[in-house]
Amino acid sequence: MHKIDIPEAVIAQVKAQRGRVNRYDRLVGPKTALVVIDLQNAFMLPGMPVEVPMAREIVPNVNRLAAATRTAGGKVVWVKMCLEGQSEAWRVFFDGDPRRATLSELTPGARGFELYADLDVRPQDAIVVKRRFSAFIQGSSDLDQQLRDFGIDTVLIVGTVTNVCCESSARDAMMLNYRLVFIADGNAALSDVDHNATLASIIRVFGDVATTDEAIALLAAKDSEKGREQAA
Repeated sequence: MHKIDIPEAVIAQVKAQRGRVNRYDRLVGPKTALVVIDLQNAFMLPGMPVEVPMAREIVPNVNRLAAATRTAGGKVVWVKMCLEGQSEAWRVFFDGDPRRATLSELTPGARGFELYADLDVRPQDAIVVKRRFSAFIQGSSDLDQQLRDFGIDTVLIVGTVTNVCCESSARDAMMLNYRLVFIADGNAALSDVDHNATLASIIRVFGDVATTDEAIALLAAKDSEKGREQAA
């Protein structure tokens, strides 16, 4: 698991700006979605072209959060990256970084495209396919519309890679007016440095940063019913 280390100077700046570190002291279950980014075999399995070894370590936390979100009445959404046909549609990126093996594995029908087998995916969950790093940017997926249809106003972000698809999705979620909680021990990068840089950026501007245990406690808060009434 990543060693979490948000600089004290960043924490002090956040406290000075808003009087506290995190904004939210409860999460309203039916208005909350756990958004799981790219935990597909292409990132998870040893030897795959974009393997992130740390991503295998976060799976138990992701599954715990999924269970807690369902119990609280929220929605679990598994987001899958698809690069089929994107080498031309997104050629500004691929012209300089072709990664043909990655293109092949992140195509429907390939082993790399499938969700990692140890994930606790349930029939009532949603599965969304995206075609850009961010799941929320225009043209990437219909995630935003699905969440609004579910009545969601709060997203918990987990998955991989912390500082690429997860951070991109988190930033855009906040810009679309979702309350954001980024799970410190539910995201995976290639290094602690990359991971912690994202945590610092998120907590300064875009949303809250919480551990799995903290997020589960917020979902189970005794005043969640009061919060549900206030948010309705």
